[in-house]
Amino acid sequence: MNGVLSQFAGTLSQYTFDQLISWGVSSRIATYLNTGILIILSFVLIYIVQYLTRRIIRGAFNKVAQFSHVSFFKYLVNNHFPKYLAQLLPFAMVKKLIVVIFAGFPDLINPLESLADIYLVYLIIMIIMSSVKAGADLLVEKPTFKDKPMTSYIQVIQLILILFGTVIVFSIITGKSPTVFFTAMGAASAVLLLMFKDSIMGFVASIQVASNDMVRLGDWITVPKYGADGDVIEINLTTVKVQNFDKTITTLPTYALISDSFQNWRGMQNSGGRRIKRSIIIKQSSIRFVDKDELIRFKKIQGISEYIDARQAEIDEHNAQMGADRSIPVNGRTQTNAGLFRKYVEWYLKSHPGTKKDLPLMVRHLAPTEVGLPFELYVFTNTTQWIEYEFIMADIFDHLIAAVTYFDLQIFERESGGDIKQIQMLSPD
Repeated sequence: MNGVLSQFAGTLSQYTFDQLISWGVSSRIATYLNTGILIILSFVLIYIVQYLTRRIIRGAFNKVAQFSHVSFFKYLVNNHFPKYLAQLLPFAMVKKLIVVIFAGFPDLINPLESLADIYLVYLIIMIIMSSVKAGADLLVEKPTFKDKPMTSYIQVIQLILILFGTVIVFSIITGKSPTVFFTAMGAASAVLLLMFKDSIMGFVASIQVASNDMVRLGDWITVPKYGADGDVIEINLTTVKVQNFDKTITTLPTYALISDSFQNWRGMQNSGGRRIKRSIIIKQSSIRFVDKDELIRFKKIQGISEYIDARQAEIDEHNAQMGADRSIPVNGRTQTNAGLFRKYVEWYLKSHPGTKKDLPLMVRHLAPTEVGLPFELYVFTNTTQWIEYEFIMADIFDHLIAAVTYFDLQIFERESGGDIKQIQMLSPD
C-alpha cells in the first residue's frame, strides 16, 4: 500500500509541477507551489484516514465490550487508546510522503523524518500509557485493589516510559548510541537530582506507603503539621489530597507520610466501634459514706440493687472478721455514694443500645485535681459514623449528668455571674 501511495504521490507531484510550468510559472515558484499543494492534499488525506480508522477501532472496541461484557475494552476507549492507535497508519503514510512532497527541498527530508520518528516515540508511549491506565481502571473494580494508590503506580510507569523515550529521542537527534546519553547523564546527575528531588522522594515514599499499607484511598487520616483531618481522596507520586470534614482540600507531600507523624483511623473504622474517652468531674467534698439506712433508698435505683446486697454482705463479713468499731463510719469498710454511682455508670453503659459490648468498657477514677475527681468513661460505640457517634455520646452524658444528683453528688462547675448574684440575693441584709 505504501508503494502505491508513493507512486501515486510522485505522479501527482509531477503532474502539478508540469501544469504550473505550462501556465508560465517559473521553475522556482512552481516548486514552492507544488510543495504547498501536496502538503494541503496530504493533510486532508491523512485527516480522513485517521478519522475513519479511529471510528472503526472505537466502534469495534465498543462492540466487543458490549457483547463480551469485558470492561477492559471500555476502559481502553475511555483512555483514548483508539485515538492513538488510529494514528499509526497516518504516520506510516506521512513517513512515505515526506520524500515525495519535499523532493524539491532535499535538505529538509532528514530533519522532517527525524521529527516523524520522534512523534512515533511519543505515539508509542501514549499507546502503552493508555493501556496501562485501562488496566489500572480494571484493577480498581477488584476489591483487593479498590483502595490502592493506583495513581502512584501509573505515574511511576509513566516516568520510566518518559526516561526511555527521552533516551530514544536523544539517539534520533544526535545519531549516537543511547550509552552516550547515560554518560552525559552521569555528569549532570547532581542537577537532575535537584530538579527532580520531589519526584524522587515521592517515588520512594509511594513504594513504602504501598508496601507497608500505611494509607489507602478513603482512609480517615489526621496530619496536624499540615492541618489535614479528613478522608484521603487521591494519592499520586508527589502529593496526597485529603478532603477535610469542612469540605476543604489539604494537599501534602507524599513523603510527609513517612517523614512526619500522622494518625490513621482505619483501625477504628474496621473494628466497627469508636472510642468514647471523656470524664465527669465530681466535686470531692460531695463524696461521703453511705449508712445502711440510706442503702434502702439507693436500692430502688434499677441496675445496682443486686450489687448493693452482694457488696454489703462482703463488707459486713470483712468488718466482722476485723472487729471494726462501726460506731465511727471510717472504721472498717463502708460503701460510698461515689462507688455506687461508678457502678451505676458501668451498668448503664453495658445496657445502653449504642455501646459495643465486645470491646473494652470501664469507668475509672483519674488522679484528683484542683477542680475535682474525674470519673472517666472508657467505652466504644457500636458505630463509627460521626453523627451517630456524637448522638450516642451526648445521650450517655445527658443521662449521667442528670443522674448525679440521685447519688447526692455534685459536678464541679465554676461559678458564673448569675450564681454569685443569686447568692447575694439569698443572703440576709
